[in-house]
Amino acid sequence: MSGQGSSKSAVKSQERIPLVDLAAQHTALRREVDSALARVLERADFILGEEVECFEREFAEYCGARHAIGVASGTDALHLALVAAGVGPGDEVVTCAHTFIATALSVMACGAVPVLVDVDPRFYTIDVELVERAVTPRTRAIVPVHLYGQSADMGPILELATRRGLAVVSDACQAHGAHYKGRSCAALGDAAAFSFYPAKNLGAYGDGGAVVTDRSDVAERVRLLRNYGQRTKNEHLVPGGNSRLDTVQAAVLRVKLKYLGGWNQRRREIAGAYARYLAAADVELPQVAGYGTHVFHLHVVRSQRRTALQRALDEANIACGIHYPTPLHLHAALNHLGYVQGQFPVAERLATEVLSLPMYPELTNEQIERVARICCEA
Repeated sequence: MSGQGSSKSAVKSQERIPLVDLAAQHTALRREVDSALARVLERADFILGEEVECFEREFAEYCGARHAIGVASGTDALHLALVAAGVGPGDEVVTCAHTFIATALSVMACGAVPVLVDVDPRFYTIDVELVERAVTPRTRAIVPVHLYGQSADMGPILELATRRGLAVVSDACQAHGAHYKGRSCAALGDAAAFSFYPAKNLGAYGDGGAVVTDRSDVAERVRLLRNYGQRTKNEHLVPGGNSRLDTVQAAVLRVKLKYLGGWNQRRREIAGAYARYLAAADVELPQVAGYGTHVFHLHVVRSQRRTALQRALDEANIACGIHYPTPLHLHAALNHLGYVQGQFPVAERLATEVLSLPMYPELTNEQIERVARICCEA
């Protein structure tokens, strides 16, 4: 027993591998970030300042879209994009059961009702064959979720939306730089919502988000809604609120945006290394759809022995996560929707099997091998 305890202690003494290492990224960018923040402090334009306008222009260009409007969070981005696209009280919005709860909460914030469908068992994004069956005369929009960094299958969704007169507002909060058939996910449909939560592929130093759209009317509406409904000070045209991307965060995001393409490429390289090293492990690797470019916001494997795998990684001082342990329809906050256990079997099974391994551009090959070795031994 004493020998076994000593062995575990030795393993635990190894340097911890985090799920995401934000400190490593900041260390590499410190001088540039300090310079950017100094510009903001010198100008003291902390609300909708120059850096916000510059970032919006640069992010829109990166996304291949006409407009990007900075807002306070990804949740607000989805909510305001839906409102701007015409979603309101009593409407129904079709989305998927396997996603972060903010997707549904954003729909509910419009006064609309989330209508859930199951997800594809291969790619974990919305099952496009189920979407049309969920459309009713009250349906106003579809919210496909580009999950873990991979686009949903947008072709059939956009065709359905055109045929039925529906809006398409993508939840792209995990898909910075992801593409579908050669086009940015952000440039498809009526709008796309992004989050700049610090751990995202493009993360701020706090909360932040953006609505990206080619529609000038949607862009103008979001600009009004984010700032008390005013186009100029004290001229309030619509009932709006306060959801502005602050200038400090925009300055940080401008620094990081220059590196996003390289960081996404490194994430794909890490995913490739995981695939090689985990070939002998008792896990199901993420599948990449042939229609798009995955940016691996998360590297999610599946295991029927997830608890044992989690324990082995923890004992080896390696962080992991679960995205997501509860499907939307089983959250108490959504009980009023009337769904029951067993209604979305793929989402429910994923909730018991998915496990997120460490994934960030600064992850070293040695760290990747160490994670994979523990997975193979577990």
